[in-house]
Order: sequence, then C-alpha cells, then structure tokens
Amino acid sequence: MDGPPSPAGEIILTPDGSRTALSVRFGEGYGSRHGAAAQARHVFVEGTGTHLHPAPRVLEVGFGLGVNFRATLVEAARRGVPLDYLAFEFDPAPVDVLREVAAGGEGSDHPAWPALLGGWGRQSLLTVRTEAVSLTVQVADVLAAPLPENWATALYLDGFSPTRNPEVWTPAFLARLARSLAPGGTLATYSAAGHVRRALGAAGLPVEKRPGPPGKRECVRATRRTGP
Repeated sequence: MDGPPSPAGEIILTPDGSRTALSVRFGEGYGSRHGAAAQARHVFVEGTGTHLHPAPRVLEVGFGLGVNFRATLVEAARRGVPLDYLAFEFDPAPVDVLREVAAGGEGSDHPAWPALLGGWGRQSLLTVRTEAVSLTVQVADVLAAPLPENWATALYLDGFSPTRNPEVWTPAFLARLARSLAPGGTLATYSAAGHVRRALGAAGLPVEKRPGPPGKRECVRATRRTGP
C-alpha cells in the first residue's frame, strides 16, 4: 500500500546557485525561485539584524528545507557567536530533499547540519547540540503549539504565502508571535501584503517596508519596542 505523497516535489535551481523545491501541498516554492539563499540572507538574517547580534535567539515559523537555518548558521559561525534556534514545521519534507537542496551549499559542512539530517523524520521534537549551536525543530501545528514569550531576538515568519497558507498570517496569530519577541527583537517576512502589515501594527509592532530580495519589490520587518 502506498504511503502519503511527499510534501516536496521537483528540486529548483535558482539564479544565485542555491536550490529550493516545489511544495506539492501549496503549489509554490519553499523559497524564492529568484534566489533562495539570497532571500534567506536579505529578508531574514540581515532583515532581523541577526548578522550583527552577539547571541541570537531565532524563532522560525516554517523550517521548510532549512535554507534560513543554514544561512543563519553560516553567519553565526563566521563571527564565532552562539546560536539558539527554535523552528516549527507542520509538514516535513523528506530528508533526501533537504540533503539535495543543501548539497554543496552554505552551511552544509557545519557539524549541526549533518546532525540534523541524521535525526530528521524520526521524532516530533528534534534537538541538535554542537559547541555553539542549539537547534530544536518541533514537528507540530504552530497554531496550537505553545510559543516562548519575550524570548526571540529574531522571528522568521516564512510560511507559504497568505493566499495559500492564510492561517499563519491572521491577526490573532501575528499577535501571538509579537509576544514571542524579546524587547528590541525583530520579526521579518517576505510578505509585504497590506493586511499583514496592518495586523503586525495592531499587535503593537512598528512596521517598516524594506527593498525586497531579487524578484520582489518589498519585504517587511517589525520590531518590538524596548520601552512600555
């Protein structure tokens, strides 16, 4: 008897040399077809200031194929700073897809990446520890999962698009995410949709539009105030 279909389809080589894959469930790429690694760096790592933080704590909604994690990992390793990373993924792609997408790419040679691949798909809570990296991937519906409060220096909101995956872009859920940010922490997302910006603003986060990565005009970041 056949099992359920894989959530990931064809592998896509993007113009910056990095790879992503097509999501069968949502009918769109896990990452940008115009440059998956470039989007990870520009929107998420640099957009949240994680490339400058002395000890980043990252909360990611939508671990996907691990492209954002690997981009963050490379930057933390380059600077020799500790990284604490918590990610949620509802529909894990097969480990062979993660391996193929990462092959030869940034972060694939860091000890945390093969350790992740070694445990992928075997448990609902995957924890990886290296000397300077703490990674936890929770296979769960993030809408129902408990989230840390006042914790994240950076929040990567990287669910599929609001039209395809509207549940993670609702005002109620974005308000929960806002509470996960530490004071001064920054949420970043590739979506610049008006209703997303309004919901983030209603959650008490000042919102800023930024130039987008290749193939996209704008993206968004929103930072929790440090004061009352």
